Amino acid sequence: MDKLRRIEALFARPGSEGERVAAERARERIQARLAQLASEEPPVEFRFSLADQWSRHLFVALMRRYGITPYRYRGQRRTTVMARLSRSFVNETLWPEFLELQQTLTAYFDTLTDRVIEQALEVKAGEAEERPPAPQLEPVDHQLDIAALGGEFGRS
Repeated sequence: MDKLRRIEALFARPGSEGERVAAERARERIQARLAQLASEEPPVEFRFSLADQWSRHLFVALMRRYGITPYRYRGQRRTTVMARLSRSFVNETLWPEFLELQQTLTAYFDTLTDRVIEQALEVKAGEAEERPPAPQLEPVDHQLDIAALGGEFGRS
């Protein structure tokens, strides 16, 4: 939680006037770099596919923070985010910062999820224990053949 607050203080909403000014100057430097790269290296359309809504929300917010307009075309999946950017900006600034923020956000969500589960169910959360493979296990098919049961579910 503290690490997330530090990142938020650095990138999103600084507390003191000095921190606000420093964050604004950093954002202005990045936007100036973006403009410089756009004149040197024409922007190309990028398609980003993000696995979950949290990553997508974070990525879209990060782009908007730098004055980039994210979009998607009608018919594209919600996991898709499009943007016109210079390749250098994506490789050197946007994607590395996103990965760092995503890693921190994921760790925060993992910790929060475990804490909520442990408080609500009063048991230890986390992964199942890993054991060595049992000798000579035959694969078991647990699929239910509805037709073999002689009916359909949901019929009255």
